[in-house]
Amino acid sequence: MAGSGSWLAKAEKVERQWFVVDAAGRPIGRLAAQIARILTGKHRPTFTPHVDTGDFVIVINANKVRLTGKKGAQSHYHYHTGHSGGYRSISWDTMLQKRPEFLFEHAVKGMLPKTRLKYERKLKVYAGSVHPHSAQSPVALDL
Repeated sequence: MAGSGSWLAKAEKVERQWFVVDAAGRPIGRLAAQIARILTGKHRPTFTPHVDTGDFVIVINANKVRLTGKKGAQSHYHYHTGHSGGYRSISWDTMLQKRPEFLFEHAVKGMLPKTRLKYERKLKVYAGSVHPHSAQSPVALDL
């Protein structure tokens, strides 16, 4: 009964595309969810859960992303320095001013699957409107 099973994508045959997304004025959560879908490859008809079928995404203007409601003041990014008494907490407003790339990457990574496919480096985030990936001829994507 050859050929009666489901078709599965092969990792070496996946052809990846490059997309550019402008984050200016867009809500961070909704945009991060749509980008996570593209990074995992769920937008393709050839999606296979155990194979990385996702595309590359370049995010520009990450410093102009919008935080809806009171998230800027009430939500915090927490971390520990490793030293005793080293618990730190930074509000999202402060993080958006100091490191907007990190805040956006953090939001997207939380929406990716918690497997080894999560750690593929296909997300490129830039605070300004200039990126160094013009050689890949990325396609503008309006989400």
